[in-house]
Amino acid sequence: MDGTFFEMREIDKDYIMGGEPMHVLKKINLSIQEGEYLSVLGPSGSGKSTLMNIIGCLDTPTAGQYTLQGREVEDMDEEDLAMLRNREIGFIFQNSQLLNRLTALKNVELPLIYAGVLPKERRRRAAAMLERVGLSDRMDHLPTQLSGGQQQRVAIARALVGNPSLLLADEPTGALDQKTGAQIMELFKELNEEHRTIIMITHDMNIAAYAKRIIRIIDGEITEGGSAKDA
Repeated sequence: MDGTFFEMREIDKDYIMGGEPMHVLKKINLSIQEGEYLSVLGPSGSGKSTLMNIIGCLDTPTAGQYTLQGREVEDMDEEDLAMLRNREIGFIFQNSQLLNRLTALKNVELPLIYAGVLPKERRRRAAAMLERVGLSDRMDHLPTQLSGGQQQRVAIARALVGNPSLLLADEPTGALDQKTGAQIMELFKELNEEHRTIIMITHDMNIAAYAKRIIRIIDGEITEGGSAKDA
């Protein structure tokens, strides 16, 4: 490979609303290099979540070509896509989406269960990742016993535990106060410095500016924002 992580060519996404087609994404051309830290910046309804879902193989385009790590996504069946999502992509959402009945440790173990990792190794890797995000003293706590920032750190640990190639974050600080959000963004910066590829979806210019490259999306069309310094 030449270092290109994924490439989108002329991607369209249409939905039928009230019997009429709605063009959510229009001729998207986008490529990402391994180790990049990209923000996709846009207001509500701009198409950024739809773009995220296609990048993360949660949805498929209506037209166009999407190549991920040298593979044509349209050629993969559901089993291949599920395996790809589990092994290669770590998802982080605005609300941490933890299971309240499970401890922090058990929440982080979940992707490893789906991957067939044995229990002893699951616990070791989950504990190590919770320590990595500064929660070694909260492993046995339930989500309801954690602050919002701690819950999001658990979600980040869960996204990282399978050592994915891509971290895909959708408004990761949207439910947090400013100070806690800044702490989470510093953690993302550290992760990118470890050469992890990160794509962050946000409507907040202050959050987008943490990335090294910004793309703006409005009405389903993207424009290149250059580096965060230029934004």
